[in-house]
Amino acid sequence: MDRGKPGSKMHVLSDANGLPLRVGLSAANTHDSLALKPMLSHFHMGHESHATDSKPGRLHADKAYDIPHLRRWLWGKHIGVRIASKGIDSSDRLGRRRWVIERTMSWLTGYRRLNHRYERHPRNYLAFLGLASALCCYKRFLKLTM
Repeated sequence: MDRGKPGSKMHVLSDANGLPLRVGLSAANTHDSLALKPMLSHFHMGHESHATDSKPGRLHADKAYDIPHLRRWLWGKHIGVRIASKGIDSSDRLGRRRWVIERTMSWLTGYRRLNHRYERHPRNYLAFLGLASALCCYKRFLKLTM
């Protein structure tokens, strides 16, 4: 962790097609794993039959999320994990699924306001990030319906 790193870090939770489901923002000097629980907290994790469609079935993540208490927390929520183990798995194996989120990040940073941090206040930057993700979903909807 680089304590003196300025700026912010985008956190994006997407579906299997790359559509952004939830976006978040944190300081650039915070660890990625601290954003996982808040990103998944809005999903209803109950065991009712109608609630099973609203929670993610599988989570693909990079080595930054390879922390035992996060794996236990996800297992307790009945979410399957595919996280590369530190020192064991290579990043190449995750590349088969990882390109989806990389493409989503590319879609979001394609908007000028998000490529460089022009906004001084985090709430404004987060608002633009939410607007960009809504536009990504709308563009995808237009492609599917035409």
